[in-house]
Amino acid sequence: MKELLYLKDDQLKEFIEKIFITYRETFSDAKKILDSYSLGIAHHKVIHLLSLYEGITISELLKKLKITKQSLNRVLKDLMKLNAIKFKKGEKDTRLKHVYLSEKGLKIFDEIFSIQKKRIHKAFLKSSSKEVLYFNNILKKIINE
Repeated sequence: MKELLYLKDDQLKEFIEKIFITYRETFSDAKKILDSYSLGIAHHKVIHLLSLYEGITISELLKKLKITKQSLNRVLKDLMKLNAIKFKKGEKDTRLKHVYLSEKGLKIFDEIFSIQKKRIHKAFLKSSSKEVLYFNNILKKIINE
């Protein structure tokens, strides 16, 4: 473990490359499904967040995605055309719009998630429980959670 305290630039570069490749491989699985619906990675990010945070507001979605309103509106319009999302006004504050996945949106999410889950599940099964916990802790630290 001590060798990790002395990571050299080349080792960090290799680690960053592995993150790139991990991202590419994990999302290449999803890309095939997204393409069949004429959707992209931005749509996938929104669909994924809506699956995690049912009824999230537009402003909360913007904060999580760290994108502009214009970018989010484009994605939401595409998802509305597909009937993949639905909106509900807030009960306490009707100015707030809450976003949900529709049945079709849930179907798209399930298709993507099931294929990504296979890859990640397979990797976790080949790892010890310690490796999985440490990996999760490192990811949290990378994203400043």
